[in-house]
Amino acid sequence: MPPVAAPPIPARRNLILAVMCLALAVVVGMMTSLMVAVPDIATDLRASESELQWVVNAYGVTFAGLLLVSGAIGDRLGRKAVLVGGLTIFGVASAGILIVDDVRWLIALRAVAGVGASAVMPMTLSIISHVFPPQERGRAIGVWSGVTVGGGLIGLLTAGGLLELFSWRSVFVVNIGLTVAALLGACAVPRQARSGAGRVDVGGGVLSVIAVAALVFGILRGPEAGWDAASVLVAFAVAVGAGIAFAWWELGHVNPVLDPRVFRVHALTSGSLIIAAESLAMFGFFFIGLQYLQVIKEYSPLTAAVAMLPLAVAAMVFSPVVPRVVTRWGYRPTVTTGMAMIAVGLMVMSRLSISSGYTPIAIGTFLLGAGIAFAATPATEAIMAALPPDKQGVASALNDVTRELGGVLGIAMLGSIFNDVYRSNVGAAAARLPADLATATKDSTSAGLAIASAPNSPSGLTAAVVNSFESAMSAAMLGGVIVVVAGAILALAIVRSSRHSDAGPQGSDGA
Repeated sequence: MPPVAAPPIPARRNLILAVMCLALAVVVGMMTSLMVAVPDIATDLRASESELQWVVNAYGVTFAGLLLVSGAIGDRLGRKAVLVGGLTIFGVASAGILIVDDVRWLIALRAVAGVGASAVMPMTLSIISHVFPPQERGRAIGVWSGVTVGGGLIGLLTAGGLLELFSWRSVFVVNIGLTVAALLGACAVPRQARSGAGRVDVGGGVLSVIAVAALVFGILRGPEAGWDAASVLVAFAVAVGAGIAFAWWELGHVNPVLDPRVFRVHALTSGSLIIAAESLAMFGFFFIGLQYLQVIKEYSPLTAAVAMLPLAVAAMVFSPVVPRVVTRWGYRPTVTTGMAMIAVGLMVMSRLSISSGYTPIAIGTFLLGAGIAFAATPATEAIMAALPPDKQGVASALNDVTRELGGVLGIAMLGSIFNDVYRSNVGAAAARLPADLATATKDSTSAGLAIASAPNSPSGLTAAVVNSFESAMSAAMLGGVIVVVAGAILALAIVRSSRHSDAGPQGSDGA
């Protein structure tokens, strides 16, 4: 193992933290910012619904699929170099989007941008873990955790504001500027010695990419094509086969990308489950909650993003102070409190209707943000603390893969619950329409409300569509509550079963 250099002085450490958070916010914000730009892209590029889905999802597939490989390459070849390379790829791909007029090129460049982002996100956390001494690391990781939540909402807010004045391409112009700023700021990051662990595990890297990308593809494709569609079943079969092959390969490799035996570390396994469960809840809520605000409450994209600000504010305010709470309370009570707040927040959101004022929205989103801070911050620190310094890139990538998979699962699972309940409830009212209009009404709440507002539409159709949406959202949010509670029980049981459970990541469980 290479010698550990003395950490930079405090002012430089804080500058590095700010630069890493900027780079993180850029790549996380790009995951969400296009959600509000999709209608403009559809009009400008004449894109189909299927193409629009892949404009959004192509980024996530390559992003999630390459995280583990990027983390391992960063540990082997130097994290600063990989960070700079990732930002460069991300920026060049974003610049290319400004000049394309074909949606297929847009999808391809989004996928390339995801490649760059996969190198950026794990490097930000591993660099933070490297430059901050142990006594300050919890606060720094807390700030990073807050930005992972706040960055997505800031992306939505920025995109909503830009779309009020400019075209959808303006979103990428801003991202290019922020990427350049992050590249310049990366000069402050000290060059780190390579791990000296030998060659990169190419075979394991390829298998991990196939397994994760196939799993993400299947999850994203399922709600669109049906869970029994051939393409979905093949994707899941490939994911399982590649996953088994990956585990077998890694167990026999001298320098594995990710040794499966690390999951014997209970804190790492517990932390991964917590991250997956809270990400599932957060992204599932974003997917459905933004529809509620824009379709049912008729908020503009900018107003809908502003309405979500309590979530971002709570996450960014509480995340830096949670490590001190963990020191005082212990790991298990802190995480339990966080997951409980997420569950209560989802329950509040499950009670919303068309007549609800903003107060319950603000309370629900604030609880979600605070809960994510209390749960995700100690879970992230547990994952990072479970692996040695020369494996921090892999630890960070594992944290990020878990987060991304939780996100796509949240959209797929809660979205599927929502779609099933909505279609079932609105079916009777839609049956009074011609076949093509009935199909459109069952496929989309927006289409149903547009059809209901047309002259000579059946009486009561608007109420039926709105009531069906409310019932579907309630069912989806309660499904999220079940996942959060089950994930918390399982994760905390794993920590408790360890003979080191009373230590936790911070040295005490508060008992």
